[in-house]
Amino acid sequence: MKSIKAIFLFLIFLLFVQVLLTGINILQNGGRTWDGRSPDAILGVPAGEATVEDVENLSKADLMQLFFATAAPEFTSMWGEYRARMVPTGVQAFVNEAYAHYVMGPGHWEAKAFFPFHARKGWGYNLFRLEGNDLPKTLRTMKMDTSVGPSRFDGKDSFHLVYAAYNDGLNHTMRDEIRKINERLFIGVGCLAWNLDTMNPAFFLLHGDPEPWIGPDDE
Repeated sequence: MKSIKAIFLFLIFLLFVQVLLTGINILQNGGRTWDGRSPDAILGVPAGEATVEDVENLSKADLMQLFFATAAPEFTSMWGEYRARMVPTGVQAFVNEAYAHYVMGPGHWEAKAFFPFHARKGWGYNLFRLEGNDLPKTLRTMKMDTSVGPSRFDGKDSFHLVYAAYNDGLNHTMRDEIRKINERLFIGVGCLAWNLDTMNPAFFLLHGDPEPWIGPDDE
């Protein structure tokens, strides 16, 4: 009985820690509205010259402000496979990294791909890297629908990624929004309903020149 009680108390402690960290992570987002600063002012460099490192040096609150200050990319310009990476920010950064690389898909998350078949609607997939005894293998899966429309954060247009039509389980409620920093750099926010949705977003970047669209493996 003592061992069962100890396990129960330990689980309660873990739950308390998780709730505490989630609360801190949400507070680290800062204000829920744009504070009026330009992307240049937030980044400390001209947005057109900003790099991945410039964005990764920002606080979580400034990342949120950068998202507010930027605009949706032209929909039809988002075509091909874009390298992607999580932004390691906030007290739950390790949780976001673990989810992206060990839970979300079949391997280490590497990129997102988009195909605009209409002026404001399209679809895409994610790329994952598998490593084993053989050479590294890239898997193209975890599809999503894409569109341009009002953001759930501030009402301005965003480039939306919605996963519900193609994914079950933990990824079913995933929704991303992307905005453009410059021609080779985009900021994204990822939300999951079971992780408090827009209250607790995770930040990621798309960067570099896109590779050609190939298509998902399961098509």
